[in-house]
Amino acid sequence: MEWNRMADALYAGRVDDVSALTKEALEEGHGPQEVLNDGLLAGMDRVGKDFRADILFLPEVLRAGKAMHAGVDILRPLLSKSDTATLGKLVIGTVKGDLHDIGKNLVAMMLQGAGIEVIDLGIDTPAGKFIEAIKQHQPQIVGISALLTTTMGEMKTTLEALEVAGVRHGVKVMVGGAPITQQFAEDIGADGYGHDAVSAVDLAKAWLRS
Repeated sequence: MEWNRMADALYAGRVDDVSALTKEALEEGHGPQEVLNDGLLAGMDRVGKDFRADILFLPEVLRAGKAMHAGVDILRPLLSKSDTATLGKLVIGTVKGDLHDIGKNLVAMMLQGAGIEVIDLGIDTPAGKFIEAIKQHQPQIVGISALLTTTMGEMKTTLEALEVAGVRHGVKVMVGGAPITQQFAEDIGADGYGHDAVSAVDLAKAWLRS
């Protein structure tokens, strides 16, 4: 398999080509982890770098994400049977009262592209749902998103609820969204702030590798 072909197809968001090349690689005898690392993740790494450099923009990144998911969906049953290890686990959601998800979805997709297992709680997520997910999935990181100034306060409410529930210790909490700033993240007691999708992924990887 010429891995560049798969990476190029993913970069261009060609869903059908990525699916076909993933199947072809498996038929050639390549293991699922090899296909993931050398083909799909290599392509997503290029997407992330060019997104950061303003060479690619949100629509292109989302198309690349769909292509990546097409390949991962084929690999997932095989990966689950093997001893494949992910970089780590992260729970993410948009706070209660906020129905925006494009930014959160982009971050989640790029985190998955970096080899991190993502549990996406969706939009309008109350603090109790975050607490349940932490207890159930035991993630190393929790990502909390807000896209409205009117829902920013819910981030602090969620962090306080995690503390009261006894699940705050042992997880890193990252916050992000259009109205969020580094200062706000510090003021509410978050461990980190993702200015954009690329910086959020970089921070998550740094935490998981430390």
